[in-house]
Amino acid sequence: MSFVTNTELQLAFDFVEYTGEHIFLTGKAGTGKTTFLKTLKEKSPKRMVVVAPTGVAAINAGGVTIHSFFQISFGPQVSFENTSAEEKRFNREKINIIRTLDLLVIDEISMVRADLLDAIDAVLRRYKDRNRPFGGVQLLMIGDLQQLSPVVKDAEWNILKSHYDTMFFFSSKALRQTNFVSIELKQVFRQQDNHFISILNKVRENRLDQAALEALNKRFIPNFSPGTDDGYITLCTHNVQAQRINDSKLQELSGKATLFKATIEGLFPEYSFPTENELYLKVNAQVMFVKNDLSQDKLFFNGKIGKITRIDSDKIMVQCPTDENEIAVTPLKWDNVRYSIDPETNEIKETIEGSFIQFPLKLAWAITIHKSQGLTFERAIIDAEASFAHGQVYVALSRCKTLDGMVLSTPISNRSIINDGTVNGFINQVAQNQPDEKWLTVSKQHYQQELVADIFRFQRMRYLLQSINKQLQENASAVTTLLIDRFEKMRKPVQEELVEVGEKFLAQIAHHITQEPDVEKNKPLQERLTKAADYFTGKINELVITPIENCDLDIDNKAIRKQINETVSKLSNEAKLKLDCLSACKEGFSVKKILHSRAVALIEKNKPKENRKYNELHSTDIPHPELYNLLRAWRNATADELNLPVYMVFSQKALLELVNYLPIDGKSLKQINGMGSKKVSQFGAEIIEIIADYCLENGLTQEQIPLKENPEKKKKNKDLKEPKTDTKQITLDLFKAGTKLADIAKERNLTQMTIETHLAHFIGTGELDISLFVTDNKLSKIRTYFEKAASRSLTPAREALGEDFSYSELKFVLKYMDYINN
Repeated sequence: MSFVTNTELQLAFDFVEYTGEHIFLTGKAGTGKTTFLKTLKEKSPKRMVVVAPTGVAAINAGGVTIHSFFQISFGPQVSFENTSAEEKRFNREKINIIRTLDLLVIDEISMVRADLLDAIDAVLRRYKDRNRPFGGVQLLMIGDLQQLSPVVKDAEWNILKSHYDTMFFFSSKALRQTNFVSIELKQVFRQQDNHFISILNKVRENRLDQAALEALNKRFIPNFSPGTDDGYITLCTHNVQAQRINDSKLQELSGKATLFKATIEGLFPEYSFPTENELYLKVNAQVMFVKNDLSQDKLFFNGKIGKITRIDSDKIMVQCPTDENEIAVTPLKWDNVRYSIDPETNEIKETIEGSFIQFPLKLAWAITIHKSQGLTFERAIIDAEASFAHGQVYVALSRCKTLDGMVLSTPISNRSIINDGTVNGFINQVAQNQPDEKWLTVSKQHYQQELVADIFRFQRMRYLLQSINKQLQENASAVTTLLIDRFEKMRKPVQEELVEVGEKFLAQIAHHITQEPDVEKNKPLQERLTKAADYFTGKINELVITPIENCDLDIDNKAIRKQINETVSKLSNEAKLKLDCLSACKEGFSVKKILHSRAVALIEKNKPKENRKYNELHSTDIPHPELYNLLRAWRNATADELNLPVYMVFSQKALLELVNYLPIDGKSLKQINGMGSKKVSQFGAEIIEIIADYCLENGLTQEQIPLKENPEKKKKNKDLKEPKTDTKQITLDLFKAGTKLADIAKERNLTQMTIETHLAHFIGTGELDISLFVTDNKLSKIRTYFEKAASRSLTPAREALGEDFSYSELKFVLKYMDYINN
């Protein structure tokens, strides 16, 4: 079957490929819906996932079940938003798949309940776009409403009926918010007899007249008993009937049954088994193939009937009535797939989660009508007297290729044909509103226009920036004024130079579109998009990316830090998404490039656990940013060593005051916010030394560093009494006496890092040998690094050299290098 020769199939493919319209693809049995799906999966560049309501349907469609992919329970979904957090938990990969999804294909949509479709909508909105039906993901719904309907128990319908008009998918609340396109495939490939096709259509549409009924009932043959080689299969309404017929027929055959056990590798749930796990077969047993022959020979297809002529350990010989030669059948493999993100290409790929390996056969004297859906039979006996569901008789009759190949075990009556009036009304509406090429062209153009317009809408950036400013204002006592000012300064330029300019550019886009609606063919517009991409790329980097990178988001309060950092991360991700889409526009707009760029940008990487390690700060808003980085690195390392929250060493506000006031003695240090006598006693010596060393290295004298009164200080501290004895000298004496560093720290009630700082001082004076603290190998590597480095900052040095190098070793070597240079 070629799309080129079938206008309906080509139209359906083009709607999927070139528009964002939701599509209901329907058609009579045998019109090629399954083949269409297979071709779509092979050819479409859109990122898609295929789901189906049952395990077997999912395996046949090459997808996964709705319930497993969306993690939805089997009960009524009238309060899905209240589902427990455990049921809603998705792993990072699943979230990335949903966030980057272009197309969701739902096969056998006729069996999907309305509430289940709304549950899918809830999941997609949560992880993609909460303001659009199905999160903005395009739906392709494939199925025939005149075939099998959703299974709804009375107790379930009692819950659902107050929420939905019908149980069918088209009653979904989310779907009713869309203008989905319905395309009906009309060319039947399974049956070639127009008379038989006409009868089937009348059954399907519940307009079976007397002539058609009489023609159908001519196939009623009382007490029909087929020959053993005729290859008839009985289609019945209940599983127990089919099982009873198959078991009794097998027992009637002479000889002992041979057991073939399936090989199951990995994860392959029982409800998805395509045939029996334990398959009992005998010579002369009638069997049905349950898989298509994928080899070049195409010797069998799913639903082909035959008889076993010989059984060997590794193969089974099957003779089919229409074939001259026997078919040698060997075990085949079915794969249970799951969807994942390819780490190299970032594409959605099918990953094999498990396999089921078995002979592709099952006993076939009988099968249920439900399990026959999608199959084709040369000869069938239909027992539909006990039909109990909408569409069952039509499914059974339409499995047959010809009227002559069908035998009725009981006459068909209008009473046997159960149709739903609501379904008929919906199908009539579909038939009267078939889209055409003009509709396709308009939808295609609208899809392009919406994609390109979305690139230049910056309202979400403004909203996220407003959210950050609101969070900072609400928590002003816990954050620095520097941080508040930084984001407040961003508001006006983002509004004026991004949002407002973007809105003006959208008006220009609209003007160009009036000249040529097809964006990809509109050369003047393409030129404007290229220039606009350069402008907005520069502005996003200047107004959003760079300010965030130069922001210190370290906040003492853990809960507030998490809240603000998450919102800032959303703003940063939104900006980077825009940059990727703009980059795709620089060489001309195309739908394919935009979809790919957007999808890759939306993939979230695994977030590392918070470790309070921040990038080096290089901000003009902060005096002495290098000192700021040194003090922050020392504070974080000290807090780690003592297993304390960092603010217990000194707060973020104190850090800013330290670099503003540069205290180099106890008296000035005590004026820093939060630096009481206890903290000064515990940490003061090291803080003063770090600041003093910085001042010395940068040529700042004490006279150049005026002592400034802290306006936020609520009370004046008493002057810190300077120790009468040099504290560093005490440490040196204990060390020379052979006392270990840990014991010196314990005896002096100081941190080991403080003790190491004292000793580093004496390495700098030449009184202590560097070899006592650093091996020759490490000394060489650290010296080489700092001789080439642009700064003496410890954090980038440790990141470059590795965690085997401690901060103390780095500090020892720096002091040693000072000694050598002096």
